[in-house]
Amino acid sequence: METLVRQSIGIDISKDSFTACLCQLFAKGKYSFSEVRTFENGMKGFNQLIKWVRKSCSSSIPVSWAMEATGTYYEPLAYHLHRLQFRVSVLLPNKVKHYGKSLNVKSKTDAQDAVIIAQMAAERQLEQWQPAAPIFKQLRSLTRLYTDLKAERTAFINRLKSAQAGHEPSAFLMTSLKGIIRKLETEIDKCSAAITKLVKQEQRLQEKVDKLLTIKGIGVITIAIILAETQGFELIANARQLASYAGYDVVRRESGTSVKGKTRISKKGNGRIRAALHFPALVASRYNAALSAVYQRINQGNKASKMIGATALQRKILLLTYAMWKNGTTYKEKQADLNSLPAQDEQKICSPLLP
Repeated sequence: METLVRQSIGIDISKDSFTACLCQLFAKGKYSFSEVRTFENGMKGFNQLIKWVRKSCSSSIPVSWAMEATGTYYEPLAYHLHRLQFRVSVLLPNKVKHYGKSLNVKSKTDAQDAVIIAQMAAERQLEQWQPAAPIFKQLRSLTRLYTDLKAERTAFINRLKSAQAGHEPSAFLMTSLKGIIRKLETEIDKCSAAITKLVKQEQRLQEKVDKLLTIKGIGVITIAIILAETQGFELIANARQLASYAGYDVVRRESGTSVKGKTRISKKGNGRIRAALHFPALVASRYNAALSAVYQRINQGNKASKMIGATALQRKILLLTYAMWKNGTTYKEKQADLNSLPAQDEQKICSPLLP
């Protein structure tokens, strides 16, 4: 009888239901898959899932659980399994997609996805999922609502401008669009106030945020978005990981002597953080002496795109907030003065990062 090495449950989840598959990996590299079961996405389905897993799995070794991060639909099950002290991993959809391609799987169904996730969890040592602290979970909901409201307001302002540019626009249309914009602006102000109030609820959080506010160019909302999307940097191990998480890691495209592609940032990360840092970086490039010097030096001789320096400043500000948060320090201008850095370190921070 072959020795069982690992066993995992792969879950593909949607709003109303989810599919689950058991994968068992044996010592000689052989995989064994169970039938794919479908359950209701609710407490009744969760209990049925647990009973099925206990009957199907071997009690000789622990079971790992993995699921795809599908919107917020995965959260109730992930929290339930975490409360039961199971080892849960939550995977980004693109990672599951690329892993499926590596297996030459061309079909895409809920059942097939559950099998792929189960095999991936059995084959690899996936990172364990940890739920966000309650305050950061609330902060994430508020900051995401804030950014969505701002996007909606911009969309309706553009509609209003388009209507005004037309011939004899409808009076009802103009009144309606202006009313919607006013309502959105009111909700944006309310949301902003709620974010500020939430930050002030915990004294330790307020003290740390006050220290981050000493960085010229960023405000409470920007800091709140960064903290909400990173869970207060709780799961960030180092600056390189943070840059990758936000999509600021450098991507090069070179092959032999003929292919010399442009150096860019990957953008394969949290786009909300990058969006939140866009305007603070532009403000810092004008009013923060140390960061302005960095901005000017990076853009020197590169008149084609000032966004190279702006993107580098975004990355610099993000890493600066991370260092200050971890060390509990306030901002000093010399912290951003890259003249004191070795040439190799300066190149890492200020390499041409095209958006």
